[in-house]
Amino acid sequence: QTMCAADFCKDLIESKKTATLREMYYISEGWETGGFADQGRSDRIVEDLESTFGVKREDLGLLPEEDGASIFGDIVIDEGGMEVKATKVGRAGYTIPPTMSDVEFVECGADCVLAVETMGMYHRLIQEEAWKKFDALVVALKGQPARATRRFLKRANKELDLPVYLFTDGDPFGFHIAMVVISGSAQLAYINHELAVPEAQFIGVTASDIENYDLPTDKLRESDVQRLKQLLKDPRYSDDIWQSEIKKMLNLNKKAEQQAFSKYGLEYVVDKYLPEKLT
Repeated sequence: QTMCAADFCKDLIESKKTATLREMYYISEGWETGGFADQGRSDRIVEDLESTFGVKREDLGLLPEEDGASIFGDIVIDEGGMEVKATKVGRAGYTIPPTMSDVEFVECGADCVLAVETMGMYHRLIQEEAWKKFDALVVALKGQPARATRRFLKRANKELDLPVYLFTDGDPFGFHIAMVVISGSAQLAYINHELAVPEAQFIGVTASDIENYDLPTDKLRESDVQRLKQLLKDPRYSDDIWQSEIKKMLNLNKKAEQQAFSKYGLEYVVDKYLPEKLT
């Protein structure tokens, strides 16, 4: 199956075509070896090929199913010969394709990237014109960001020299999302150098924010508690600030979402919280 997958990728490269991971999973049904038991197995073989040859799956002609980031702000992008301005394609902004291989930055007037975990907060920041207030490219991570999203953040940081700020929920999943952007993931260690943004700064909701802003909260689930305890032992969270905030969240036994700031009005997060955090 690994050899068949490699042969399939070779055909894609030679024909200059692409296929989704899902399509390869179904195409394998016609291979002499037979199909995969589930897509998880075929996806892992693709990861084996990436690691073996030292390339990204996009280089092999394979694309994920998920969309990349939604971006709103003062930037002009060339995508395969078509120029797009991210403030001129509707309120949803510009959605980068599953691969960044044919995307080039033409012009950028922003001073930073403000990456937010949820689409709800993304649309709130656009409505409140946060992109103007902070001279920012507002990027929706859509939960755990897709590879194309992380590649965009990396390129914006390196090629455009833009600082990246990560605004996530105040829970262990939000912390994990931020850390994957900052330091990469163990599963993709062989290409983290193309995806991770070590200079990115976390400005997401913390346990201290829950107290200082008197935010509405939810009680930690048992799975949250176990995850936070795992983060305490993770060397990526060895910094004193991370250790302090994780322990405080465990002591409070509470978590809070980005939208919790709506308690003080829809404009509060842009007028009060983010300016204080960015400062």
